[in-house]
Amino acid sequence: MAGKEQSIRIENETNRTLLHGILSAARGAGAIMAGASPHDEDVMSKGGRANYVTVYDEKVQEYLLGALSKVLPEAHFVGEEEGQEVFLPEYEHGYTFVVDPIDGTSNFMRGYHPSVTSIGLLRDGKPYIGVIYNPYTDSLFYAEKGFGAYENGKQIFTSPDPLSHSLVSMGTAPYYAEEVTESAFLLGNWYLKRSIDIRRSGSAAWDLCLIASGRTGLFYEPILCLWDYAAGACIVEEAGGKITDMHGRSLTYRGKSSILAVTAGVAGEDYLPPQELMRV
Repeated sequence: MAGKEQSIRIENETNRTLLHGILSAARGAGAIMAGASPHDEDVMSKGGRANYVTVYDEKVQEYLLGALSKVLPEAHFVGEEEGQEVFLPEYEHGYTFVVDPIDGTSNFMRGYHPSVTSIGLLRDGKPYIGVIYNPYTDSLFYAEKGFGAYENGKQIFTSPDPLSHSLVSMGTAPYYAEEVTESAFLLGNWYLKRSIDIRRSGSAAWDLCLIASGRTGLFYEPILCLWDYAAGACIVEEAGGKITDMHGRSLTYRGKSSILAVTAGVAGEDYLPPQELMRV
């Protein structure tokens, strides 16, 4: 028994060191963002409608690759600016960092915040640690599987309020087919009639933090990439919320997916949208 207890203690200490290393990396990335003043010449198109990348996205990702490699050298690394959207078989085993260096690039380009850095760590293909940092408000959200979710060191929980007493946040998936974006607004109208009001932040990772901290009751977006939701999903679930695709199915964490996240209060209701409004 003593040997087992010692093994658990060592594992817990290792996990704490790992988490603190990731938190430090997130703050370092945030410092790069906060010190930036993007100009037109810093902005490039990645293809598709309103799909941009700046030199700072690349700088932050390069920084995170170096910092996280020191924290967990054996981990795989999937970053948005690598353009790697295929979930490779090797990600099923061991650790994989899934990083969005600047989630909310269009916001960042125009000084319209929030823009955040998002770091998800998968273990055997499932969320294990999630860290999201907004340097403009110094808001650091994080969670480790089985240990709860926190904002700046204070444990957070989703709201017990019903949908009718909650704000809803949405994403419009502007990079994809026009019918997908149209569907997002049709769904917005449906949820508007059932909630206090609708909000749109421009950062899915940030919207998931708002769910986890009880500020909003439901968030949806028709299509998101893995780096958009991997960290936030861990934080939402550890705060007592629920996250699925928009059909109510469990997430596979293998790539693009629709996302629907709700608080504990909304989870007990019939909150799934009508299928005829869906385009995904």
